[in-house]
Amino acid sequence: MGFRPPLPVFRGRLHDARTATVIGRALGAAMLVCFVTGVVSHYLQQPPSWAVGVLPTRPVWGYRLSQGLHVASGIAAVPLLLAKLWTVYPRLFGWPPVRSVAHALERLSIAVLVASALLELFTGLLDTEQWYPWPFPFRQVHFALAWVAVGSLLLHIAVKAPVIAASWWRPRSGPEPVDVDGPDRRSFVAAVGAAVGAVTLTTVGQSLGPLGGLDLLAPRQPDHGPQGLPVNRTAAAAGITADLVSDWRLRVVGPRPYELTLSELRSLPQRSAVLPIACVEGWSKNGQWTGVRIRDLLDRAGAPPNARVRVVSLERGGNYGVSELGASYARDPLTLLALSLGGQPLSYDHGFPARIIAPNRPGVLQTKWVTRLEVMS
Repeated sequence: MGFRPPLPVFRGRLHDARTATVIGRALGAAMLVCFVTGVVSHYLQQPPSWAVGVLPTRPVWGYRLSQGLHVASGIAAVPLLLAKLWTVYPRLFGWPPVRSVAHALERLSIAVLVASALLELFTGLLDTEQWYPWPFPFRQVHFALAWVAVGSLLLHIAVKAPVIAASWWRPRSGPEPVDVDGPDRRSFVAAVGAAVGAVTLTTVGQSLGPLGGLDLLAPRQPDHGPQGLPVNRTAAAAGITADLVSDWRLRVVGPRPYELTLSELRSLPQRSAVLPIACVEGWSKNGQWTGVRIRDLLDRAGAPPNARVRVVSLERGGNYGVSELGASYARDPLTLLALSLGGQPLSYDHGFPARIIAPNRPGVLQTKWVTRLEVMS
């Protein structure tokens, strides 16, 4: 007889294909929403060169919605993934551990799926807290892991398709088989659903205003912050001081370059717009911004209609001291070089003396402490 190590005996029920499929359907939906909205966020932050000038600026709340869904679905996926792993983990102790080449490949794909999904959700949760205890760049690795997780998930679904299909629906004809575990399964699914609902309702208020009163576990409360809006990077963290902006001027570099002082900027025609700050961590909040339209500044510099604009900040260090406005953003009438928020001059933390605010744009690209606009051919 071959060697067989002592293995645990699992006496609990519901470690079966039906329960795994029921939980898997909800988990798959959450992961799909999280993946699609994550791809949207990635390409809005770092679009391919051909898309820079045509990124959509409408609806103005588009990024607020997509990123709110991204974070909410990612948080909801955590209890779903844990429940799914609970239903299937006894299979890890099957013997022999590998029965064939096909079985070995199946187990390898599951290992990749579980590892990538756990790491994806773990790093995503820490990103909502702005805590990065790892040496690699978060956004690039998070994006790559998403493709690995989705690819391994699709492979797993393909391998397990017959089992999933058999457990997906109840028979449509003939006597229905007795399901002795049915009541327990319904209780288990209800408990998992309650956990998903609890973590969602107590976090989604950071992006969904009507649920703000239930925002108990989210890392941000959008009403808290200078001028009624949170900030991710303060003026002190960016190295912005009163001395640094004491002789501030806006430099617009183009066919007809020019400079403007803050008082000269304020003397130009001012426009107001209600636009959200929507950050990758999932929080968002509308603000009433007032300033000069970017398109007016570009026209004064003789910029062509399809020109892109490089926006340069006074910020020292960090990853977003320079951003780029494609033509669709630069020419949009709602894209402002904002000088005030809620009728008051910008605070230092919100980008005094001037910042970018544009519709349907990630918060990290709404550059603060703007000192230079460069027309790009």
